[in-house]
Amino acid sequence: MTTPQPLFHLAFPVRDLTEARAFYGELLGCPEGRSSDAWVDFDFYGHQIVAHLAPEECGHRDHSPVDGHDVPVRHFGAILTLAQWHELADRLRAAGVKFVIEPYVRFKGEVGEQATMFFLDPSGNALEFKAFADRSQVFAN
Repeated sequence: MTTPQPLFHLAFPVRDLTEARAFYGELLGCPEGRSSDAWVDFDFYGHQIVAHLAPEECGHRDHSPVDGHDVPVRHFGAILTLAQWHELADRLRAAGVKFVIEPYVRFKGEVGEQATMFFLDPSGNALEFKAFADRSQVFAN
């Protein structure tokens, strides 16, 4: 019998739960789970993320240089298939989402080549979505 792959759980601050529901639930397509007047669970590609109402904790503050771009240090996201990644990039563009780092291919022609994009949720939390043509490159060094 195989052991199931562990799931991750991430709790993060938001300034408004209605905004979080619109962004994560409607725009990103993450089904909503349990909720209260202080938090909302979302199914984030099979993992549990929880938006907690904490306006004073929102946003990212620091950057780190990666492949010529200033990457927000505190961020989260998902690794998608290339088709899902392109579909999401198109959906975000159509919705007028401003990118912190426009969709592009990072480390082109090198180990770890990946499509990536960074953007902010309405509370200023940074998200990165990436895709690999060769998923064996996810942890390659």
